[in-house]
Amino acid sequence: MTRLNQIADVYYQPLPDLLFEAQRLHREHHDPREVQLCTLSSIKTGLCPEDCAYCSQSVHNQTGLTPQPLTSVETVLVEARAAKASGSTRFCMGAAWREVKDGPLFEQVLEMVQGVAALELEVCCTLGMLKPHQAERLKAAGLTAYNHNLDTSPAYYPQVITTRTYQDRLETIRAVSDAGISVCCGGILGMGESVQDRLDLLEVLLGLNPPPESIPINCWVPVAGTPLEGTPPVEPVELVRIIATARILFPAAMVRLSAGRLQMSDELQTLCFLAGANSIFSGPRLLTTANPERSRDEQLLGRLGMKARANR
Repeated sequence: MTRLNQIADVYYQPLPDLLFEAQRLHREHHDPREVQLCTLSSIKTGLCPEDCAYCSQSVHNQTGLTPQPLTSVETVLVEARAAKASGSTRFCMGAAWREVKDGPLFEQVLEMVQGVAALELEVCCTLGMLKPHQAERLKAAGLTAYNHNLDTSPAYYPQVITTRTYQDRLETIRAVSDAGISVCCGGILGMGESVQDRLDLLEVLLGLNPPPESIPINCWVPVAGTPLEGTPPVEPVELVRIIATARILFPAAMVRLSAGRLQMSDELQTLCFLAGANSIFSGPRLLTTANPERSRDEQLLGRLGMKARANR
């Protein structure tokens, strides 16, 4: 039996069996009552030369987004302190770049990383493609993790992005791993891909060495002016199945219920937690899309008898 067949067997089993196995492994490796809160800040917004069909920040998509240059170090540190005070233990910084370029802007990002790390927060960046020496400098500055999503399967990827290859992404992930930085790598559901594409993505993630420490599962949030704006939403049970399958395949990883939560009911989010999701992004925005307010997340976790994970 191939690895892909094994993944399919996990995904397609009866839902009670799938959730039972996911919950068993989740409890073996994590406290099922805890959810890590993360904060994601857009430190440079818009004017990205990539043509990602889902992205409001691409110059190819007419979304009406107002571009913003790289944020100052002090502004980022103010945000990071506020995030920590609100219960976040991981602070992520995203810049709408195709790739990191050596020079003053990168030096400014390195200073941001040092400053956030000094607050005793986990520090994550997503800055586009990286070269090995840049990954090493980020590591030296105190970076905990680097996010570089594969987005979808190798077969479906060209339907979504043409300005950067799948191999380009894999090379950045390898540079991150080689530098000793944890890899945060996942995908986006609801871009018109098939269930098979989602399973193919999981197979690629499973083949990474070492496997990702962090797996964000994003649901596409329709943005007017993007080629995908009319794509129907992910079917809820399919989302739960993917999360449970990811938990079983990557029992030690953080499975992050990321973009799209504002469109989810409390009941669906609860099912996702039961399926093994143990991290959410907290705060009103995820880069350029809306996200539930912290108070709503606090209320939901309180009703479930769950809590935000303390800093470690």
